[in-house]
Order: sequence, then structure tokens, then C-alpha cells
Amino acid sequence: MAEHVRVQKALADAGVASRRAADALVAEGRVTVNGQTAVTGQRVDPAVDALAVDGRVIVPAGKRTYLLMHKPAGVTSTVSDRHAQQTVLDLLPDEVQAAGARLYPVGRLDKDSEGLILLTDDGDWAQHLLHPRYGVEREYAIGLRAPLDQLHVEALTEGIELDEGAATLGSLRMASRTEAARLERDEAHGAPLVWYRAVLTQGWKRQLRRMFAALGTPVERLVRVRIGTLRIDDMYPGEVRRLSSSERERLAAARQAR
Repeated sequence: MAEHVRVQKALADAGVASRRAADALVAEGRVTVNGQTAVTGQRVDPAVDALAVDGRVIVPAGKRTYLLMHKPAGVTSTVSDRHAQQTVLDLLPDEVQAAGARLYPVGRLDKDSEGLILLTDDGDWAQHLLHPRYGVEREYAIGLRAPLDQLHVEALTEGIELDEGAATLGSLRMASRTEAARLERDEAHGAPLVWYRAVLTQGWKRQLRRMFAALGTPVERLVRVRIGTLRIDDMYPGEVRRLSSSERERLAAARQAR
């Protein structure tokens, strides 16, 4: 039996926008259903009806794949690399690989770094997450051999000059005892590290490692713990799970609010 939902929910479930923002899209006449302009409250069957926003066809969420992975160190975040011993695609569960979806990572997380990385076959959704205009925050746990001194903190807060320009942090703080304990659970580097938390909105290549290296305080471990409203929480390295529609909707709402 067909499952009919309101058009704004179908759009939110597909990751287009939050329900409130989807309501606005419908009210502005930018949404069509089977070629006809949609009306507020209209009910649709996402598996059958053809939805489009500004003429761009929307693929139903049920036909797209959205995954969150805790990438271990040593794994390359590319689709294919003949020099890589292992890529993120090699870590996908058998049932995901058997489904045959053409997945790729959203953004990059260098081989030596760990933590949250998203994989999808939804190009529009990925581009919205990556576009600087939306300023989606990325939070990292940074493991150092020794604490930063006040001069280091001031330099990082004010900005470090890199080739691209002034590299800045949205915030920088010491990790809490609970946050550090989660990371130390996976610690295999001998002596305990001193952990900090930093938020980035710029996203330049190896930005954090280069910023800390410029101060003579190289990063020993770098773990991405959050992208927007998504967190790895207690996921173990190598663990993969699907994103729920509510998680995608909250992420879309956070983007729309900027």
C-alpha cells in the first residue's frame, strides 16, 4: 500500500531542507509534483511521485544512502587509490557493498587522522554540507605531547598565516576529562596525550596539523568528533552506521539557520 506524506516532509526526508524551510519552498512555488506546482499540505507518495525543486529532480531518501563512519588512522578517505592499502569503502559492511550504491566520502579526512566521515551517493546533499556559505562546523579533538602555553593559545586564536591566508579557529579549549577518556580508550601511542578541542569552519587541506606545526607543537593524534549536529559519540574506530531521517533533518535545519 502506498505511503503518502505531506510534500514538505518528503523534501525533509530527502535531505533537501528542514520541514520549515521546505514549507517556504512550497509556498514560494518552487516545488513541483509530477510537473505541477505543489501546494502547502499536499500529500505525495515519494516512491511514485516525481518531486522537483527549482526544476531539479529530488531522489527519495529511501533510494539514497547516508552513512556515518568512525574512520581509523591509516585508512584513506578516497573512492580508489592504487597506493592506498585500505580505503573507507573497504570498511563498509557487506550488505552495503552488495547493494551496489556508488558511495563517496563527503569532504576529506587525511590518512593519519581519525574520526567522523560521511559517505553518500547524494551529490547535492554533499555539496550543501561542503559549501563555505553554510559554514558547517567541524569539531576536532587534538592530542599533543605537552600542554600549550599562553603564547601558543593567543597565536592560534588570532590566526596563523598559511599559504592560503590567515588560518583561524572558531574556538579552542581543553578537552574535558570525559572527552579525553573516550579518546584514551583507543589510545595506542604509549604516553598519555594532552587533549584539546577546536572548531573549524574553513576546511583547508591539513589545516589544523599545519597550524600547530607552525608553532612547533606537532599534532600527535587528530580526531574529528563532530560535523554540524552529527557526533561520533561512543562509536569505535571502523564502526559504520546509517543516518536517520531525523539526523539529516536536524543537519539541514542547522544549515538553513546560517
